[in-house]
Amino acid sequence: MFTLPHVLNGLILAHKKIFFSLLFKAVSKTLLEFGRTRLKGTVGIIAVLHTWDQTLKDHFHLHCLIPAGALSVDQSRWIAARPNFLFPVKALSRVFRGKFLDLLEHACNQGKIPPPSQELKALRKKNWVVYAKKPFGSPHTVLDYLGRYTHRVALSNDRILNVQNGLVTLSYRDRKDGNRKKALPLDAHEFIRRFLLHVLPDGFMRVRHFGFLANRAKQHALPQCRKLLGLNPALPEIPNRSAHDLLLELTGVDLNRCPRCQKGTMIVVAELPSLSGSLRWDSS
Repeated sequence: MFTLPHVLNGLILAHKKIFFSLLFKAVSKTLLEFGRTRLKGTVGIIAVLHTWDQTLKDHFHLHCLIPAGALSVDQSRWIAARPNFLFPVKALSRVFRGKFLDLLEHACNQGKIPPPSQELKALRKKNWVVYAKKPFGSPHTVLDYLGRYTHRVALSNDRILNVQNGLVTLSYRDRKDGNRKKALPLDAHEFIRRFLLHVLPDGFMRVRHFGFLANRAKQHALPQCRKLLGLNPALPEIPNRSAHDLLLELTGVDLNRCPRCQKGTMIVVAELPSLSGSLRWDSS
């Protein structure tokens, strides 16, 4: 996980698209450079932008999922990383800091954003937060992690404990207190303000792929990786299942079950045609 310093939060909120793009670029350049210098090949990266912490405050960071190895430059070999180690976190932090601040300075010089002069000088001397988790134990664990992080929103419904008397009460985990679960009451206006902090710019892609997983490369590189790892180069076919079947498998919720009696089976009687154009009320 690569995190931007909170001192930049004000500028980021005023120029979201520019800063988020710089974050993706700095992180991908850092990881690809480490792949070339440490593993002598090209790594694959899935990067997911998150903008929140447990209490809905602005906390801008990038989650990255990286296979434990690299594809050699000539694509003839798979170069495996150490079983419990990919890259040194402190070195990643320093290189990430340098690349991001260089990109930021370039954007300032181009007039895209106002120059954060004092902050920029101070940020070059501070340690930036980069965190690495232990390797996943199985493909199922990887898919579970990926599914949760790529489709997670700032706040899920089950974390809203109560809405009453102008207050919205949220549940959250306090990282500074042993990850204990606590309740946070917020004034409705403050809740809305915090929630809207995490609205992304129109059309912005919060999940991106780099290295041998990049869209331009994966058509050839991914089958080659599978071949070198002794797997069938052809990707397995994904069964075409309906939304009903997927929801039933993942959550146990049967959309055809009557929501009132929980016994009867609902059937489709008719499908209403979609409405075209705008609706108008006849006041006569």
